[in-house]
Amino acid sequence: MNEEIRSTQAAMERCGYIAGPAIATAVYLAREMQKPLLVEGEAGVGKTEIAKVLARMQGTELIRLQCYEGLDTNTALYEWNYQRQLLRLRIAEREEHDPGKLEQLIFGREYLLERPLLQAITRREGPAVLLVDEIDRADEGFEAFLLEVLSDFQITIPELGTIRAEHAPFVVLTSNRSREIGDALRRRCLYLYIEHPDLEKELRILHSRVPGVNEQLARAITRFVQRLRGRGLRKLPGVAETLDWARALARLHRDALDAGTVRATLGCLLKDEHDLRATGEDAVAELVAYASGKD
Repeated sequence: MNEEIRSTQAAMERCGYIAGPAIATAVYLAREMQKPLLVEGEAGVGKTEIAKVLARMQGTELIRLQCYEGLDTNTALYEWNYQRQLLRLRIAEREEHDPGKLEQLIFGREYLLERPLLQAITRREGPAVLLVDEIDRADEGFEAFLLEVLSDFQITIPELGTIRAEHAPFVVLTSNRSREIGDALRRRCLYLYIEHPDLEKELRILHSRVPGVNEQLARAITRFVQRLRGRGLRKLPGVAETLDWARALARLHRDALDAGTVRATLGCLLKDEHDLRATGEDAVAELVAYASGKD
C-alpha cells in the first residue's frame, strides 16, 4: 500500500470511518481522477457514510439526493417557485409592465428553487460532495438522465439557458442492489463493493463510535452480531444496528450479555417480524453462549 493510500486511510479514520485498503484506494482514486464512485453492498455496511466522510475530509458541503420510485427530474434538478411568480404577476398587472419584460422578470434566478443536482452544479465556493443515495430505487429513465448530467455537469433550463459547473462536484452513488444498475452508468464510475466487516474491523468501529463500552462487552456484542448474520435472516443487521445495540446496552448499564437482556433489546438489531420470531429463546441462548466464549 503506497503512501497516498495510507494517508487517505488515516484521514478517513480521523473522520470516524475505519477503512480497509480497498475502500481507501477507491476514495483516493475517485478524488484524484475526478470520477464518480459507485458503492454497492447490503444495507448498513457504510456506503452512505463514505460520502459523509469524504465531505468532512474535503471540508466541503454534502449535498444529498435520496432516490425513490417515481423520482422525476424536477424533484432532483429544479422547480419554479410558482407562488412567488403568481404574486409577482399580480403586482406587475397593477404596475402595467410590458409583457415581454414581465416574462424575463418572473423567470429570473430568484424564482428558481434549486434541487440537489442543480445545487451541486451551481455551488461557487468549491466542489461539493454530491451523494446520490440508493440509485437502484429510481427507475431506468432517471438513471439515463443522471448519466447525462454526470457526463458534463451542465444543465439546460429553457428559460435561462445552459448552466455549467464552475467546480465539478465529487460524486458518490450508492446501491443496495434492489435492481441491476445499467452498464452505461457503471462504466462512467469507479466501482466499490462493501461487505459486512469482519470481527476485528467491526470491533474497531464499535470502539471508535461508542467509546464508553468496555472491551469484554464490545467483543461479546461483535461476536454475537457476526454469528447472527450467518443465520439466514431476511434483513441482516448492519454496522449501524451493531452501534445502536451497543449504545442501548450501555444505557442499560450492562457489562456482559445475558439472554433476558438480549431478548428485550433484539429490536435494536432485527427490523423484521420473521427474523425476530426465527431468533427465539434457544437461538438467543446459543448466540449468547458463543458471544461469551462458552461454546
